[in-house]
Amino acid sequence: MELVQTLPRYLRHNIESTQTSEVTHVDIALFNGFALPKIAAIIEVFQKANAVTAAQRPGGIYYDVSLLSAGGGRIASSSSVFVWTESVETHRGTNDRHLLFIAGGAGVQQACRDERLSNWLRRRHPFSEIVHPIAEGRQLLDATGLPSRYCALLYGESDAHDLYSARPLAEAPTAVSTALRLVEEHLGTDLTRQIAESIAPEHRTPFGTSTMRGASPQVSEKIMASVRWLEANVDRPVSIDAAAQVAAMSERNFLRRFKSEIGMTPSDYLLRARLNMSCKMLVESRLPVDKIARRCGIGSGGQLAKLFRKYLATTPSDYRMSKGAPLTDPS
Repeated sequence: MELVQTLPRYLRHNIESTQTSEVTHVDIALFNGFALPKIAAIIEVFQKANAVTAAQRPGGIYYDVSLLSAGGGRIASSSSVFVWTESVETHRGTNDRHLLFIAGGAGVQQACRDERLSNWLRRRHPFSEIVHPIAEGRQLLDATGLPSRYCALLYGESDAHDLYSARPLAEAPTAVSTALRLVEEHLGTDLTRQIAESIAPEHRTPFGTSTMRGASPQVSEKIMASVRWLEANVDRPVSIDAAAQVAAMSERNFLRRFKSEIGMTPSDYLLRARLNMSCKMLVESRLPVDKIARRCGIGSGGQLAKLFRKYLATTPSDYRMSKGAPLTDPS
C-alpha cells in the first residue's frame, strides 16, 4: 500500500496552555496472533507520559489507551502472551482527539476476514487524526480500502530530531517514533528523551534480521503474498503446492520465482520463520521448550534443540538464559 500523499494537518498542543480536561484517546486494534513487542512499546510510551504529566502537572493532558479486538475479551499474541481487550462493537468513540494504531502479526490474514473489525475500522478511520498500521497491519487497511495517515510532525527538515530521524514520504515511520513525537509535543524534548531511553528495545532474533537479506530490491506482490502466508502458517504443516496456489503460480514457476526474488527456497524461508518465532517465544514467554517447538511447527523440543545446535551452536534453554528471559512455566 502506498503512503498517503497528503499528510493531515496536525494540531500542535503545548502542555502549559492546553485545557486540563483534554484527553487524547489512543485506540489500538489487535487480533489473535498479533505481534506483542511493538504494541507493548507504544503502550509504555503513553503510560510513562501519563506518569510524568501526573507528577509534574496534576490534571494535565493524559492519554487514554484502549486495546480493542473484534470480539473483545482475552486474546493471544504470537508469543502466547494473553491480553484483555474491549470489543470494537461496544467501544464508543468521543469528540476528543483519537489516534489509531493497528497491530501487525501472523494472525492478520484471519483478522482481514472478520467483518466486525473491518466495519469498525471504516467507522473509526474518518475521526482518527493518525491511522498508523504496524508491519502486516497494513493488510487490514488494504482489505478495507482505507489509507494510512501518519504523523505530519515526523516529516520535514524543521522537525527532525535525533530520537527519530525525518523520513521521506516514501518511507513510513515506526509506531514508536510516532508515539514519541506526539508525546514530545506535550512534554518537550528532555522528558521525551528520558521516556525513549527507558523503553526496552525489541528483542532481535538471529533470524529476523537476516531472513530477507538476499531478497531482490523489487519483490512482486504475488511472492510477497506467499511470504505473508508462510509466516501466518508457521505453526501448521505447509505444502509448497499450497504456497504456490496463494501466489497463483504453478509449483515449478513459484519455486523459481521465490528463490530468485527472496534469495532462498520457500522451505528454507519457512524454517527460518519458525526458528525466528521460537527465538521470540523463548525470550518473551515462560512456555516450556517442547510446547514452544509445537507452537512453531517444529514438532518437538528435541527437534528444536537439533536445529538450534545446527544454526546457532547453542540449545534453546541456553539461548533463553543468555537473553535473561524468565523461568519456564511448567504448566
